[in-house]
Amino acid sequence: MDKSLHFTVCVLTALLLLRESSQADAEPARSRGKEDWLCVPPCQEDPYVMVRGAELEGYCMELLAALAGMLRFQYRVRVVADGQYGAVAAGGNWSGMIGEILRREADMAVAPLTVTSAREEVVSFTTPFLQTGIGILLRKDTASQDMSFFHFLSPFSKETWTALLFAYLLTCFCLFLVARLSPCEWNEPKNEENHFTFLNSLWFGAGALALQGATPRPQAFSVRVIAVVWWLFTLALLAAYIANFTALLSSGSEQLPIQTFEDLVKQRNLEFGTLEGSSTFYYFKNSKNPIHQMIYEYMEKRREHVLVKTYQEAVQRVMDSNYAFIGESISQDLAAARHCNLIRAPEVIGARGFGIATSQASPWTKPLSIAVLKLRESGDLDYLRNKWWESSCLQERWGPLEPPALGGLFLTLGIGLALGILAALKSCCSVFTEEICTRLRIKGAARQSQETSGKANA
Repeated sequence: MDKSLHFTVCVLTALLLLRESSQADAEPARSRGKEDWLCVPPCQEDPYVMVRGAELEGYCMELLAALAGMLRFQYRVRVVADGQYGAVAAGGNWSGMIGEILRREADMAVAPLTVTSAREEVVSFTTPFLQTGIGILLRKDTASQDMSFFHFLSPFSKETWTALLFAYLLTCFCLFLVARLSPCEWNEPKNEENHFTFLNSLWFGAGALALQGATPRPQAFSVRVIAVVWWLFTLALLAAYIANFTALLSSGSEQLPIQTFEDLVKQRNLEFGTLEGSSTFYYFKNSKNPIHQMIYEYMEKRREHVLVKTYQEAVQRVMDSNYAFIGESISQDLAAARHCNLIRAPEVIGARGFGIATSQASPWTKPLSIAVLKLRESGDLDYLRNKWWESSCLQERWGPLEPPALGGLFLTLGIGLALGILAALKSCCSVFTEEICTRLRIKGAARQSQETSGKANA
């Protein structure tokens, strides 16, 4: 009995030792203190990796430190040699970070590396730590269309303005008609005097539109009911107009003539391109969408002129020339936050994510995916996103209005003043003419009376 028990204990101990040994062999450098090579973006790309003195900082560096703290591994950072993210060359070999992982020159790549099917076939990706898409980066002064001289009419459509004019005239006519039918509006029925003439009714309705009191004041109950309903209508109408006009003046995207990729293809003022060898370029190459195919053909024919090598070069080219950059929307949001003269077009296509790339045989893929999920659930990824994408342009959202935005208002004011002066001059001329005619008639009558008296005396 004792021998059998001793044998069982020995077998269990041996099994435990073998299990620990196999786990130690399969476990990465966590227990052996090995330093893993980690690829970072091909150059110092804001905000993922930036040089501050002798150290590197940025979103990817903080993410890497958080993952190392959770999984307890050591690492060294090395910039990828050829400065590329990873694309298939003519001979079938991969360049950039993907190529270094395949050649076992690096264990993993922590970078804004887009997860694509082609890359997934040769390497493994973790759960995406950032979600993005493909957008269009533009410069505001080259992308914004000129404001109409009557931009103050833009809050309402032509149909709405037509309906408003019809409602105004109909209401004023109803005021005039009801006032004529109501005995209370007649001061002296025998004299047939009524203050609510049609012109006075128009004046009363216009005063309500401007939230100003206007005479004549309604006396009859029926006229007051129509007046109250018109006041409520104008109050709601003015609230809607002010809200829409404020939104139009404060928002830049509504004035963008390039809202979609179709608009980008149809225009002829801006050149457009993307990063050479990037996943965005191959997205348009493999897409069956006719618009996307037109974009690819345009970039392919002019690749030496419209394709850029780095993201910094793309942003600088957008700022310096008539160029639109097609790339990751999340990076374009950062560029628009850092450079207040840039803006991203509203449409975003090709939803995708940034993941950490490892070799297919790496034991780190699943632990890294779980760690990324934990960081997302705890809100740490949102904190990093808000920290490194903080905008410096928030104070400039409500910028000064350009003259064309309110030019129509000044023109309307000028026309109104001119009409008032012309009406006054017409009245003065009428009075002056009447006065002259009166004086001439008086002189003529006096001369005639003198002649008559002279003849009588003779």
